[in-house]
Amino acid sequence: MIENCVFCKIAAGQVPCDKVYEDDLVLGFLDIAPLNPGHMLLIPKEHHTSATTLPDAVAARLFQVAPRLAQALVRATDAGGFNLILANGTAAGQVVPHVHLHIVPRRADDGLVMPTRSIPYPSDAAKARLLTRVQARLEP
Repeated sequence: MIENCVFCKIAAGQVPCDKVYEDDLVLGFLDIAPLNPGHMLLIPKEHHTSATTLPDAVAARLFQVAPRLAQALVRATDAGGFNLILANGTAAGQVVPHVHLHIVPRRADDGLVMPTRSIPYPSDAAKARLLTRVQARLEP
């Protein structure tokens, strides 16, 4: 546990939350600043600032539990769908430096706008260079 991490404090029971789900690896609770009613967060109980440092079992558990919670949330709110959002790093919009997956129920008319902008590659050669660079940096 990291002393100044609010999500570590929530996982340890030191800060209250509206708990939806808990097991030995993850905790799901309603977000205190919801994008839509029912918006919840799913966090690993163990502190990790980045999705890239999550042990495989914890990462797998997050994505095993998230669809189950999302389905229950959609049914409970009569939503038409949901978004799973994981912001990794401040440049991506991560505010709390503890991995957390947002589960947001959605309706067609809810006014919440997800990014839809597309930035094309300047050329096929530029795309091929990037592809080669990414593949070369993949860890086994």
